Amino acid sequence: MTRTPHLLVVEDDRSLREGLSAALEGAGYRVSTAIRGQDALEVIREHPPDLVLLDLMLPGLDGSYVLEAARKGGYQGPVIILSARDTPEDKIYGLHAGADDYVTKPFDLGELLARIVARLRRKDEEPSLVVGAIEIDFETGRVFRDGRAVHLTPKEFDVLALLARQRGRALSRSRIVEEVWGPEYRGTRRTVDNIIHGLRSKLEEDPEAPRLLVTVRARGYRFEATPT
Repeated sequence: MTRTPHLLVVEDDRSLREGLSAALEGAGYRVSTAIRGQDALEVIREHPPDLVLLDLMLPGLDGSYVLEAARKGGYQGPVIILSARDTPEDKIYGLHAGADDYVTKPFDLGELLARIVARLRRKDEEPSLVVGAIEIDFETGRVFRDGRAVHLTPKEFDVLALLARQRGRALSRSRIVEEVWGPEYRGTRRTVDNIIHGLRSKLEEDPEAPRLLVTVRARGYRFEATPT
C-alpha cells in the first residue's frame, strides 16, 4: 500500500488556509490544519506530519517559536515557511532557525506544489539505516542482523520502517495502524502489539528487555536511534 503523505498547514487566514488545504487534498495529500501556534505543536507532537507549511505571523505563539520548539522537540520533517515577510534578513533567519524552504506571499500554487514534492522526495531519499547490529535497507525491503538477512513479513517491515524513519519519537498504536494499514482498518491495539512482539523476537538480543524497539508508557512504541 502506498502511504498518502500527511501535510500540516499552519495559517490563521481562513481564506488562504481553506483554499490551500483544498488544493493540497486535490493534489493527493492528506491535510491537517492549525490556526494557532500551540495547536500546531500539538499536532506535530501527537501526529507528526511528513511536511509542515508554516505561516510566521500567528495568534499566540508565532511561527518562529513554533519552528524552534518543533525542532527542539525532535521533529525532523521538512518545514516550508509561507510568509508575507520578504526581506533577505527574514529569509536568512527562517532558514537558520530550521526551515527547509521559504516561500513569500503571494505565491504561485504550482511552484509551491513543486517545492513540496521536492522536499518530500529528499526526505524519503535515505536508502538505508544502520543501528548497532541492525541494518535496514528501505529500498529493497531487506533487514540484516549482524550481516545476516532476517526474514520479516511485509507488515513487519512496514512497521519497522515507519518507526525507524521516525526514530527517537514515540508513535501511538493508532498512528501506526493508520500509517501502515490505512484509516479504514478496524484492527485492535493487539494488532500492533503482535507485530512488535514478532520484530523483537527477530531483532532484539533479548526480546524480554528490548533496547531497539522500546515501549513508551501511555504513548506507544519508539525506535531507539542509539540503543544502550
